Amino acid sequence: MLETSARLLRLLSLLQVRRDWTGPELAERLDVTTRTVRNDVDRLRRLGYPVEASPGVAGGYRLGESATMPPMLLDDDEAVAVALALRTATSGAVEGAAEASVRALLKLQRLLPSHLRERVESLRVSALSVPSPETAVSPDLLVAIAAACRNTERVRFDYVSHDGSRSRRDVEPYRLVAANSRWYLLAWEPARDAWRTFRVDRIDLRPPVGPRFVPKPLPPDEQIVEHVARGVATATWHYRARVVVHASADHVRGLIPVRLSIIDQGDSRCEIVVGSDDPRTLALYLGMLDAEFEVVNAPDLRVALHELAARFQRAAGTDGRAHHPVIDPSG
Repeated sequence: MLETSARLLRLLSLLQVRRDWTGPELAERLDVTTRTVRNDVDRLRRLGYPVEASPGVAGGYRLGESATMPPMLLDDDEAVAVALALRTATSGAVEGAAEASVRALLKLQRLLPSHLRERVESLRVSALSVPSPETAVSPDLLVAIAAACRNTERVRFDYVSHDGSRSRRDVEPYRLVAANSRWYLLAWEPARDAWRTFRVDRIDLRPPVGPRFVPKPLPPDEQIVEHVARGVATATWHYRARVVVHASADHVRGLIPVRLSIIDQGDSRCEIVVGSDDPRTLALYLGMLDAEFEVVNAPDLRVALHELAARFQRAAGTDGRAHHPVIDPSG
């Protein structure tokens, strides 16, 4: 059986990792009686931890909210993870987070035992971080949008798109996604009857939020992340085209560095929507696929392909055959 002080730490750890516990569950984990669990809960309350209890035969417990922040219990791996996260946040994309992260990191490092400090320090000297973008996001803005997502409340805001145009948006917010050192909002826009992705640093929120909305079914989180990542990769395209490639989807994914929406048509055929700043650049990219392809609905791309083909033919020789220089053996 655990000694009282060690048992209190173990009880606190259990309450922090799961929201609700019954008395018998805690008693079994700690190898004590339910009466001892009740006594230990009273001790935690006297130390400042707001442990809530629900009545009943089983008796339920949870760690509630507090006006002040009591100490948290972290195991070795959790402490290292928090330290590394704080160090990463010093170059993050949230306004004001860097200074607060440095202060919190200094406090945590003073409390870490020597073997954990060595683990954190070894990763610090071996890892580099890419500086965050110049346009940091206000923490208040992130919190306001996150609250609207949680409470299923519509938000209105002015938005600046990548080409500098401004518009007023009224959306149903669902998820905040961090990607490429920026924050993005996934939302449903009723006016356009479509899912939209917005860069949070381009949002100028117009309070108040509301009214409430009935949330739509969401796909798994990994599909949401993939959707946002694909939108981020293609959002700045000025020119788009639909192309059928006579190759497998895996072949295309291996040669195009950005995430694309690829429809596998079977028999080593797939359809993709690709883009670039202009048709000529897109024609060059498609030539690197090392596969036959058909342009579906992009006349400008067809023109660019004809121009590129003519240029390559002239480079190879006017008769279409490669011309090799003649080397004079005598000289």
